[in-house]
Amino acid sequence: MTTVFIGGSRRLARLNDIIRSRADNIMRQHFAVVIGDANGTDKAMQSYFASKGYRNVTVYCMADRCRNNLGDWPTKHVSASRQKKDFAYYATKDEEMARAASYGFMIWDGKSKGTLNNILNLLKHQKKVLVYFSPDKSCHTLGSAPDLVSLLRRCSSIDRRKFEREFTLSTFAVAEEPGIDLFPARRG
Repeated sequence: MTTVFIGGSRRLARLNDIIRSRADNIMRQHFAVVIGDANGTDKAMQSYFASKGYRNVTVYCMADRCRNNLGDWPTKHVSASRQKKDFAYYATKDEEMARAASYGFMIWDGKSKGTLNNILNLLKHQKKVLVYFSPDKSCHTLGSAPDLVSLLRRCSSIDRRKFEREFTLSTFAVAEEPGIDLFPARRG
């Protein structure tokens, strides 16, 4: 069965026609959906699926607490070795969803490191991901490092540098595709 990992930025809580159309396509094809329990995109997508009565959804939560499950769907509780509820704690759940998925659908504002981490996890597992890039309301299908590089170039230079520090993206890109430079304008 085809499973789609849906996620996105916590700052994006409204679904436009493009995003709803993609969700409708997922439902029309009866794909299984794995989704997190965060506010923002997760909650907005949950609300949309619940409003349509779509049942083929599993909500991933950390430990024994599920922050949002608007459709009363089955849950998968993920435990982490760390107790501090920081980025790494919740990233454990996201990694599990990336492993469980056949494909990804990410709604990204070009700033959220959590959504970028999900994209990286999917690519690391050789899974394609459709990214709705909210700054210019465009969709991009990513399947490789060059695809990611192309999308990252749409982000601000400040955000690209932040991502480079956080994820060492140039190392990822070079490992996937030698000769790619994420920061061609960088000097010294």
